[in-house]
Amino acid sequence: MTVLADKVIWITGASSGIGKALAQTAAQQNTKLILSGRRVDALEALATELSVDCLVLPFEVTDYDVLASKVDEAWAWQGRVDILVNNAGISQRCLAIDAKPEVYTELINIDLIAPIWLTQLQLKRMAEAGGAHIVAISSVAGRIGPPLRTAYSAAKFGLIGYMDALRSEVDKIHNIKVTNILPGSVATDVARNALTGNGSKRGISDAVIDAGDDPMDCAKCIWEAVNADKPEYIYAKEMEMGLAQMRHADPDTFFEAIAGFGAQTAEAYWKEKETM
Repeated sequence: MTVLADKVIWITGASSGIGKALAQTAAQQNTKLILSGRRVDALEALATELSVDCLVLPFEVTDYDVLASKVDEAWAWQGRVDILVNNAGISQRCLAIDAKPEVYTELINIDLIAPIWLTQLQLKRMAEAGGAHIVAISSVAGRIGPPLRTAYSAAKFGLIGYMDALRSEVDKIHNIKVTNILPGSVATDVARNALTGNGSKRGISDAVIDAGDDPMDCAKCIWEAVNADKPEYIYAKEMEMGLAQMRHADPDTFFEAIAGFGAQTAEAYWKEKETM
């Protein structure tokens, strides 16, 4: 069992949303936190708010030239990283037929390649330290492939695949635990910051996201899953949970249902574009 108390926890995307909530809830358990993201002011404000030792370590996750030096800084702070939470990411709200190829490059870089790099750069250190815990924040969209999220789903499916394969290599031999988290709708800015077909930010939210769960409730459940060393935890309810379970339990029914939902979503998408 992975116990949070006294652990050094590195959280990317810590300045808002689920990442911020993960930091706030982890701080209640006498941890030491490394807070990363792009917005220095937000990270520093969060560090000031928390009652535990924090290292503010800002960087852009796709700035691959600096990632190795950031890993050096993180490990030099306390001599270890016990839990790495790959949380930084961006979503999408556009049909594939209406999206520039560059949207796929940017989103897959942020949501898949960047967390792989950050993980790869620490694996040997984690093994030499006698173990660690890697947490990957994927999505229900990494299981069901909903409309308007082709690039996002590709990245989140890929992240689950990488982490599952990695777990098979490092769990028993190196005592490195891996937990995939698949959140459904959580009330964050994920839809507002999502990429549109031309690569710009959407700028508006979704009703389903606005009505989603409190990030603090989500964060508490994530830490419970980490404490229990769960390989995978789906944080979703009602239709989202049902679809995630149906994907493997009854694939024929699932694909029929998601096709109908996709057709309705595409029709609404083009109508919305006509009014813009």
